[in-house]
Order: sequence, then C-alpha cells, then structure tokens
Amino acid sequence: MSAVAGPQGPIDLRTLLRGLGRAARRELAAILAALLLLAAAGWAWLLSGAGTMEDMGGMLMPMSSGPWTLNHALLMLSMWAVMMAAMMLPSAAPMVLFFAMISRRQGGLHAAGAAKPVVFFVGGYIAVWAGFSLAATGLQAALERIALLSPMMETTSLALAGSLLVAAGAYQWLPLKQGCLRRCRSPLEFVLSAWRDGRAGAFAMGLRHGIDCLGCCWMLMLLLFVGGVMNLAWIAGLALFVLVEKLAPAGHWIGRAAGVLLVVWGAATWLAPTLMPHAG
Repeated sequence: MSAVAGPQGPIDLRTLLRGLGRAARRELAAILAALLLLAAAGWAWLLSGAGTMEDMGGMLMPMSSGPWTLNHALLMLSMWAVMMAAMMLPSAAPMVLFFAMISRRQGGLHAAGAAKPVVFFVGGYIAVWAGFSLAATGLQAALERIALLSPMMETTSLALAGSLLVAAGAYQWLPLKQGCLRRCRSPLEFVLSAWRDGRAGAFAMGLRHGIDCLGCCWMLMLLLFVGGVMNLAWIAGLALFVLVEKLAPAGHWIGRAAGVLLVVWGAATWLAPTLMPHAG
C-alpha cells in the first residue's frame, strides 16, 4: 500500500486500479459510477432550484423565506444536505475507491452484496456533512432573523463578508487545516490509522474521513454566505477548488496560495465602505 501515496501525495486512481483483476476493476467502476450518479442527482436538484425557487413568468426566482416554520426549516436542511453531497462526493470518490480496494483484498467484499461495506463507509461520510448542514441551516436562520441575508442567501453586510473571507483565508494556513487536508490526500495514512473491520467499522471509518474532510473544508463552505447559497456558479467554483486542493499534486500549496488571496479579498471588502461610502 505504501506505493499508493505519500503523506502529501494525491490519491492516484490509476495506481488504485493497477494490478487488479477485471472483475475487481468492474466492481470499482460500478462504485465510482454510483458515487458520481449521486453527485449528479444532487447537482440536478440544485439546478432545478432545490425546492427554494418559484417560477415567475418563466424565470426561476428565490422564494420569500417567510417565517421559519418546520416545513421551511426541513426544506432548507434538505437543500444544504443535498448541496454538501453534490459538492463533496466527487472529491471523496478516490478515498472511497481505495477503501473498497483494501476491503476487497481483506475479504470484506464478497460476490454477494459486494458493495455493503462501501455503502456504510459513504453513509458515515454523508452523516458528518448532514450534521454540518444542520448547523448551516441554523446559521442561515439566525442571519435571516437579523436581516443579514439577501433573497439569494448572500450576506448583505460587507463587514461580515470581509470577516468570513479573512477567516477562511487564515484557516487555510492553520495546522488543523493542513493536518486534515494531508489525511484527505493520503489514503495510506488514513487506512493505517483508522482501519476497522466489519460494517460498523466501515461506518466509523466513513465518519472519521468525514470529520477530516469537514475539518479541511468547513470554513470554505461558510463562504457560500458570501457568494450566495443559491449562486450555482459560486457553488461550482467552491466545489472545483475543493477537488483541486484534495487531488492535485500541489493541492496543499494551491490551498495556501488561495488563503492569501482570500485574506487580501477580505481586507479589501472591509475597506470598501471607506473607499466607496455608498457601498457601506
């Protein structure tokens, strides 16, 4: 397994598949296809408005949130949960495939119900992001209550936007962020430190990988309140950045460089009311 990736090395799908039999490759291809199909379904739902848009003369426009009833809260929670799955599953796919390959080699994947450990692993991973979605929904409700969100669910406060940008940029350089990113990028380190047998073990491993992923990306996800929670271009841009940061050979340095840019952007946002008084 040591040839798969070093501590800072990205996950290489070609390395995962090298030396496997045809049946194993087909099995992994089916798992990858299922993950990408889940992500694609999430993106399709977001493109349709995720239940938060209404048809106004042939154009999809944000619905007025109105009071935070139970139904509205559940709608917002489902939107966040689907959005997190759509954004994060593609970058988690190589780790899922690595887990599936090791499970198969250890006899964890059998002809009957071959994907069961993978289902539990992915379930644990999604559970972590569902927890984040619950927290994000609560934050959205709080920001709406104090009138700091627009109908597109982006902050109307330059001070808050600048603070989020600076905080996200600084976080890119913190040891916690770098440690989580390193484990996300290295399947070998993750497997050696977190391997558990059985379905419960697979779920626990999915939880642990989800926690690493959350530790890596939670501040970036809060930037959705800067660009707009319903701004699909902004959502796609953040998802692409996460993918590059986790999988590109120099992803950890790309992340740090982006951190500097975010801090500069945040500082400029703070100064905007001074430079352009009408903007404040």
